[in-house]
Amino acid sequence: MVEDGRPFCPQCRAPQIHVRVALADDAPPIPAAEEPSTEGVHPGFLDRPRAMPGTTALGVPLPEGTVDTKTAIRAVVKAGLLGVLIGIIPLLGIMLAGALAVFFYRRKRAGSLPAAVGARLGGGAGVVIFAVNALFTIPIIVFHEQQECVDSIVAVANKYGLDTSSPQFQASVRNIFTGSGLASFLIFAVILGAFGGTLAALFFRSGNRS
Repeated sequence: MVEDGRPFCPQCRAPQIHVRVALADDAPPIPAAEEPSTEGVHPGFLDRPRAMPGTTALGVPLPEGTVDTKTAIRAVVKAGLLGVLIGIIPLLGIMLAGALAVFFYRRKRAGSLPAAVGARLGGGAGVVIFAVNALFTIPIIVFHEQQECVDSIVAVANKYGLDTSSPQFQASVRNIFTGSGLASFLIFAVILGAFGGTLAALFFRSGNRS
């Protein structure tokens, strides 16, 4: 036990003096923590909506020629999947898919679109069309079921009154189910899709100017 008046314990040298502060009855209360001041902050900053796709974090549109990657991928995939359905229209179907890629992109990102960006979007849609078709074509090649598929295509063509007896028709149908045919279709789809995307970008660009 430590004797009264000793400032430190003789054994552990712990301080023994405790200071007590008494507040007067009329002393003002200690203020609670205040909310952060918003003085000097722009009125619209606190309730500013989230940035739209194709804009920066502050809502400023991206510079012309800059591609919003996420929006572009969604537009290309959507247009490519639709292109598989409308691709049954020779030539025009893939071009329409490329134009749709530009259309879907511009729905999310307003502003003029350079022709080069439109070509990239359209070409991407062509790649998606090729990829979906390849998912069905490659197993046919691997399991050597080309003849059955050729016969089915010829039967459908006969129903629509096409001349299936010509050697050119037979050769082109068989070429679909070959490796070289797949490579040719990829190049074909990318070029047509890019062309459609370029035309769509130029069309929307001229519409903005008028």
